[in-house]
Amino acid sequence: MGKLGFISIVIAAFALVLGQRILNLRKRAFASRELAQKHLPNCVLLKNIDHGSEDITITGDGLAFISSGLKYPGLPSTDGTGKIFCLDMTNPRMKPVELRMPRNFDLESFNPHGISLYTDPSDDAIYLFVVNHPEGKSQVEIFHFVRDDHSLVHLKTIKHALLHSVNDIVAVGVESFYATNDHYFTNELLKTLVEILLLQPWTNVVYYSPEEVKVVSEGYYFANGVNISPDKRHVYVVDLLDHNVHVLERKEDNALVQVKAVAVGSLCDNVEVDAVTGDLWLGCHPNAMKALRFDPTDPPGSEVIQIKNIHSDQPVVTQVYEDDGNVIMGSSVAATYGKKLLIGTVFHKTLCCDLE
Repeated sequence: MGKLGFISIVIAAFALVLGQRILNLRKRAFASRELAQKHLPNCVLLKNIDHGSEDITITGDGLAFISSGLKYPGLPSTDGTGKIFCLDMTNPRMKPVELRMPRNFDLESFNPHGISLYTDPSDDAIYLFVVNHPEGKSQVEIFHFVRDDHSLVHLKTIKHALLHSVNDIVAVGVESFYATNDHYFTNELLKTLVEILLLQPWTNVVYYSPEEVKVVSEGYYFANGVNISPDKRHVYVVDLLDHNVHVLERKEDNALVQVKAVAVGSLCDNVEVDAVTGDLWLGCHPNAMKALRFDPTDPPGSEVIQIKNIHSDQPVVTQVYEDDGNVIMGSSVAATYGKKLLIGTVFHKTLCCDLE
């Protein structure tokens, strides 16, 4: 065999492998899935939020915190700065209010992603944890929420080598949390091209406290949303590209042990937990390829999935809402309070619906 023949074989083999990887990616992204409509009653788009609401979390008395303005590689985004909104779910006006940020905080580079709340049982103080990506980096901001004047006081910025590609976060103390890393590499080319094409389970979950930082769970294709059960005994991790939610038991040393995985049949993003029922609510991407190759004439859709009785032998997985993108595009989170459902998006608007 001549040199030219050998090179031809190598190129053909590479093309075959690359083609298989692309087909695998399209399969995992549900690129062929046709979008449908399954709507809820009395759905309205919230005012003031036009550049995404990537994550939403709600206090026990109905205050919804919303992160907006995320710039994420490969997805549509805005030129504006990131913002945090607050919405009183008990007020019939349902009008989000932008929270005032401290003057000593760098707003120009603020790029909020996942968020989490922690209420200190000693004094009921509310702390907001925000995943921030200034200039593409990853760090966690901790704020104190001042209810009287709807403002945030910046307390601390947390950076660590293990927190290299943080997507979401769940706070378990005043300065402690679990966080998901959605990529293995930090280089943008390796993250957005090589890693996605290889599709290996390389991402993980990290536990952080001032005393200890450690990887507590790994083996995810794309570790995304993370949250905790009402009794604080279990942590839930969403693997977006493996289409499931992992249930992990929390140990005394904050290590996590796999219990099971529940298939959801969609590319789910963030997960919220009903504090009363323990139900899981997920904002999902029914066809992620539409989001990646964004076309306003063929928009990405939205989907909301609810999981009941997740710790039983037969969890109930239900599609609660679906839209083909004509109402709301790129859903990333679903959160409930009473009979209301909020649906947030990566780069679009925020929808509020009545639950039947």
